[in-house]
Amino acid sequence: MSIFIGSAVSSVLSFILTFLCMKFLPLGNSLLGHDRGRLYAPGSEVNIGKPTGVGIYFISVAVLVSLIFTFSGSSYLFMMILVLLSMLFGFLDDRSKNPWGEYIKGALDFLIAGIGAAVFTIFYGTDVVIGITGATVTIPTALFFFLAVMLIIVSVNATNATDGVDGLSGTLTILTLITFMVVAYLNGTLTDHGIIRGLVLIFALIAYLIFNFNPSKVLMGDAGSRAVGFFIAFYAMYLKIPFAYLIVCLPFLIDGGLSILKITIGRLTKKKIIILKNVTTPIHDHLKKRKGFSIKKTWAVIVACAAVLDLIYVVACIVI
Repeated sequence: MSIFIGSAVSSVLSFILTFLCMKFLPLGNSLLGHDRGRLYAPGSEVNIGKPTGVGIYFISVAVLVSLIFTFSGSSYLFMMILVLLSMLFGFLDDRSKNPWGEYIKGALDFLIAGIGAAVFTIFYGTDVVIGITGATVTIPTALFFFLAVMLIIVSVNATNATDGVDGLSGTLTILTLITFMVVAYLNGTLTDHGIIRGLVLIFALIAYLIFNFNPSKVLMGDAGSRAVGFFIAFYAMYLKIPFAYLIVCLPFLIDGGLSILKITIGRLTKKKIIILKNVTTPIHDHLKKRKGFSIKKTWAVIVACAAVLDLIYVVACIVI
């Protein structure tokens, strides 16, 4: 099967299966949780009661289709199992009557990240390509393992924190995956499997976004955002451009990452040090609460900034 046919068939299959799941929500009443709203998050009350955790559908579809078309042995199977575990832990939190505590989530993040970093280091190696220059660097194993753990944890939590505006997290993820694919192509690290694996999730997210754009009918919940965050980290490493995450995923880091940083510093110092005192985080909440942006305008501003940033980075990779 040619790469064109494989990409087309897998993408269409991923889209159709996800669309059908979003349309009919199989076992929805007994399977899914319902949004509880977010304390101090402006506008979150409109989502109360909506089906949440639908990430269990599109992540399951993306993993299944990806394995069918690009199964390459135990290494990839292990990584996809970890994606499913990230989804499952998030899904159980979505369904819980009371949100899981941060310590429980943090422990699970470190567990998944540690296993994922170990599996990747053993099976895929530690060579990375510097996206802008195209130079290949071999990172010492211990250092690569540490950086991989940090990348996975940051990606999972930043993606999760960004999922607070209809369509935002899904759209940013699509832009991220496309940019990763283009940069990897320019650096010669985009494989046939890499193309299909990226496209499968992209088209699953497109189908999901049909039902998630404002006004949303369903929410991905932690089941979707945490699994997507893990996949983004894995995909960056798989394409051998993990450092590109720092630029391409800057919208995730600024929008959701600053919120995590602010909370973490506040807790570690027992609120003696509070950064960004005059900024509401995540940044999408600042735009809505402090700037009075509508949900659609908030989405448009952040996505536009992300698209411009991605374009600048791609041009830099071509020119330099």
